Amino acid sequence: MLSVLLAGLLTQTAPPVSARQQGVPIGRGDKVPTVVLSAPSGGWTVDRMMLIEGTVSDATVDPVVVSINGDRYLMRTQGGRFSRKFPAASGKNVVTVMATNKGGTARTQATSYAQVPPVPLKAILTSDTDGVYTDLHIYEPTDASSADDTLDVTSMAHVYWANTESPSGGTFFLNEQGGDFDQPAYGPYLYIHRAPPKGVYLVATNYWPSGDKAHTVATLNLALFEGTPGEVRRRVRIPLATPGTTRVLAWVNILGDGQAEVYVPSADPKPKGKGWPTNLEEAVKELQKSGDGESGGGEEGY
Repeated sequence: MLSVLLAGLLTQTAPPVSARQQGVPIGRGDKVPTVVLSAPSGGWTVDRMMLIEGTVSDATVDPVVVSINGDRYLMRTQGGRFSRKFPAASGKNVVTVMATNKGGTARTQATSYAQVPPVPLKAILTSDTDGVYTDLHIYEPTDASSADDTLDVTSMAHVYWANTESPSGGTFFLNEQGGDFDQPAYGPYLYIHRAPPKGVYLVATNYWPSGDKAHTVATLNLALFEGTPGEVRRRVRIPLATPGTTRVLAWVNILGDGQAEVYVPSADPKPKGKGWPTNLEEAVKELQKSGDGESGGGEEGY
């Protein structure tokens, strides 16, 4: 009798899983797709923003996977075409695009050398699920935000989709793809600062699923003083499940003279060095209480 019950349990089929919960979808074609990169075309450039553009032969492949110097992003396609600008790294930029369908995975690669000044602070946020918003929020230091080794987050400059320029020069790039500025899903959400003032920055995400309450995994790629001897790179991956939740992804401390430190609460011990506020946890609670990180459930006017 026991053997019969075990056999029955082993042969039971698992309940169907929503397609949105199965990770990055693949195209429906049975033949390995062909990927063509029309930009970058290789060689040298003096443009601060690098266009990544091309086509995939299987128009059902959405999204394609893009790697820039090893950092992975997902880019939507429309009718087999993809196009998006990214901040160029000073020096070598290796761009790889991969497209996957039932027939397999195809990839293509191009290398572009950018003769541009290094970007001291760059943050790019993506997610691995369709139909969700993982809004990127950056809080910059101001003259009023720090005093006596404590931090007042409510006095920091807030840069996000509804406020894309900060007083000190931080820039948020709207998530435009195919002329759409309000598209949920993979992102990417971009922020750069070409002359960040000294002080502590907060990098956070505010999560808003649409339709069924899907979960996702958010990925933050941080690059500080990219292409210089003081370069710092961090990748942060964090699951998101609760609608309206503001989650701290990382703290960045710009120390000056091409130096910076990163604190990831989910992975690092609490920093105690010079220049770090002593009330980081309390500051986050104050932010969440104020509701300043909430995007209102969508990106109207985005």
